[in-house]
Amino acid sequence: MGQTLTEKIFSNSLGRVVQAGEIVVVQPDVVMSHDSLTPGIIDVLQQDFGRNTVKFPNQLVFSFDHVAPASTVGTAENQNKVRAFAQRNNIRLFEVGRGICHQVLVEEGIAQPGFIVLGADSHSTSYGAVGAFGSGMGSTDVAAIWATGKTWLRVPETVRVLITSRFQPGVGPKDLALKIGRELTISGATYQTIEYHGLDWMPLHGRQTLCSMAVELGAKAGIVPPSGEIRRRFTVPEWLFVDEDAEYVRTLEINLDDLQPQIAIPHAVDHVVDLSTVAGMKFHQIFLGTCTNGRYEDMREAASILEGKQISDQVRMIVTPASSQELLKATQDGTLATLITAGATITTPGCGACMGRHQGTLAKNDVCLSTGNRNFKGRMGDPTSSIYLVSPAVAAASALYGVVTDPTSL
Repeated sequence: MGQTLTEKIFSNSLGRVVQAGEIVVVQPDVVMSHDSLTPGIIDVLQQDFGRNTVKFPNQLVFSFDHVAPASTVGTAENQNKVRAFAQRNNIRLFEVGRGICHQVLVEEGIAQPGFIVLGADSHSTSYGAVGAFGSGMGSTDVAAIWATGKTWLRVPETVRVLITSRFQPGVGPKDLALKIGRELTISGATYQTIEYHGLDWMPLHGRQTLCSMAVELGAKAGIVPPSGEIRRRFTVPEWLFVDEDAEYVRTLEINLDDLQPQIAIPHAVDHVVDLSTVAGMKFHQIFLGTCTNGRYEDMREAASILEGKQISDQVRMIVTPASSQELLKATQDGTLATLITAGATITTPGCGACMGRHQGTLAKNDVCLSTGNRNFKGRMGDPTSSIYLVSPAVAAASALYGVVTDPTSL
């Protein structure tokens, strides 16, 4: 019987054949943590494990992205604490401005096809975009890996999402991610892997969007079989391919010919409807960014809609690039100039407004169209505010008119 990609990755790591449902002890290839949680993980390592050093320094990666630059004295002190710890232990650290951890680990080639990449952040599922098993863990579990180099996991079963056809104009990967959430629901893949099939043609940035949002369906991981651009940019192990006779717990089929722009309604990621349902609704802020939709291609798509035009004076638009490399790309072909000229505000690469800490926090009763991944109550600020999840194209089209606008109508 064939294996799923998750079973293959775990089998390779352990040197024996494993199947879904087994509980195994593995040594992850990469363990990531960011500025918001790393200080607490250091405390757990010291208090619960009695250690000031880590087992395998080369296994670890730190990133400053959640509140970067620091917004308070306390945040600045915690970041200095992490800097000192990283220096003592010779741990790789990506500083303020380099960008969101999930984007940076892909750009730097740290996350690789066939790797097990665990992170102290739920959106570590993003690494499945390159064919890795990426998953988030709690701080105590991460501290245990720091101390021992290993962790235990249950090998997840796999849901297959089978995609046919190609996107229609004005529709993109974010609409597909929202549609999958609409079909599977927020708990439809709990502790399972989602494999996205039929996407050999999809570029890396689209795969990152899909895998980032796998966790919003309860998934332990999301993996796109490495093909196309991934095989050109990364070294893909010869064993990492789809077995035709692999066993899946469920198959969901989606025909992109039928896909319309989607929107997630507050306050649940799976509360998704066709955009036409809320067309014309007023809002206050647009946020273009995050590990889901903060890449150059997302900014370029928005700029192509906004070029030569001005955003409505009834709204504000915040653009936060996912990384310094994505920001640099956007400066080189005029994308950034187009966004600024249209009235957008550009902020430091990082998580920014997504988690409600700075650079775009929402006030009472604010309504935000966000290209992010979560619309929970209070996620971006005041609990009375509302977040609607949309694609970059919907965000840009809506910015022009100050009301929710279908980009396919432009």
